[in-house]
Amino acid sequence: MARQANTRKSFIDSSIQQARSNNFLGLDLDWEYPSSDTDKTNFASLIKEWKEAVTKESRTSGKAPLLLSAAVAGSDQITPLKYYPGKDVANNLDFVNVMAYDLFTSEGYPTVTQPPAPWNNPRGQFSAEQGVTEWNKTLGVPLNKLNLGLPFYGYKWSLSDSNKNGLFAPAKQGLGAVKYKDIKNVAAQVVFDSTYVTNYCFKGTDWFGYDDTQSISAKVVNAKQKGLVGYFAWHIEQDSNWALSQADKWKFYLE
Repeated sequence: MARQANTRKSFIDSSIQQARSNNFLGLDLDWEYPSSDTDKTNFASLIKEWKEAVTKESRTSGKAPLLLSAAVAGSDQITPLKYYPGKDVANNLDFVNVMAYDLFTSEGYPTVTQPPAPWNNPRGQFSAEQGVTEWNKTLGVPLNKLNLGLPFYGYKWSLSDSNKNGLFAPAKQGLGAVKYKDIKNVAAQVVFDSTYVTNYCFKGTDWFGYDDTQSISAKVVNAKQKGLVGYFAWHIEQDSNWALSQADKWKFYLE
């Protein structure tokens, strides 16, 4: 779609029509993921033309311009961030939704338990904090345009030894992604790790790395202190009786 001007225009016109028909406030682009210099160029063209079209439509309709955002990779662990056109992102999007999760999955690391979406990472370079910093410092997107992504799901491992049940414990296999509400149904012993700002829980040889109310609240505080504009989650259906959505300190704000 993004390679040719005519298909970009069709996409842009359709997205604006759908947004207005459904009384949306804005549109979010989820391109997973640009992975070449050609993609970078096409991404830049798409969002520039999108912004121009939204501005023109606003003048014609007399309505407030639709807000534009994009969901982007939160780390080079996911895809090289160099393939995002940082200057064009900063100039044409109102918000940038940094998907600061899936940094360490049970599929990618099946033999050692992991914090899937750590705010800090003393063992290496990949973390949520590192991702938003790179978007700001390297790609040049202002902090007040960045939203921190929070996962309402985690990853499951099968422990090699039920007595070795902390972070980075040996595992027999990775068992994939699990919704937060399904993790809570296990009734496992929950631990909050303040160093990585993550939760994990275990029951027998079942081990889950995820974000619970403690890590969600801590990340929201950290993001606000860092100067980010807000936060978003993927996704609400995976919550358990609104526990994460109503976690202490969960405040959406615009300044």
